[in-house]
Amino acid sequence: MNFSASASLLARLGLAAIFIMAGLSKISGYEGTVGYMESMGVPGALLPAVIAVEVLGGMAIVIGLFTRLAALGLAVFSIASALIFHFNLADQTQFVMFWKNIAIAGGFLLLVANGPGAYSVDAWRKKDK
Repeated sequence: MNFSASASLLARLGLAAIFIMAGLSKISGYEGTVGYMESMGVPGALLPAVIAVEVLGGMAIVIGLFTRLAALGLAVFSIASALIFHFNLADQTQFVMFWKNIAIAGGFLLLVANGPGAYSVDAWRKKDK
C-alpha cells in the first residue's frame, strides 16, 4: 500500500467534500442562497455558476481529474468567498469562517504544487502517454 498516494486521496476527499455538500445544499435552499448573496452585494444570478464551481470542481478533485486546474480554481474561490462573505473579523464566527476558507485555499495550493497523487485519473492518464 502506497501511503503517500493514500494520504493524497484522503486529502482530496476531505477538501472536496465541503464543496460538493455546499453546492448541493444551495440547490435545495436556492431562494435563500440568492437572498444571502444579494444581501452581501453579489448578484443572485451568479448562483448557478457558484453551484457548478462547487459541485463540478469538488468532483474533479475527488477523482483527480484536471486536479491542478480545479484546485487553483477552488483556492481562488475560497479566498474570494472569505473576502466577500466572511470579512467581518470582529465577529468571532466570521473570523473562524474567514480563516477556515484561507486554510482550505492553502490545502488546494498544495494540490496545485504537488498534484493529486497516484490514485487519480490524472496519474492514470499520464501513464497512458
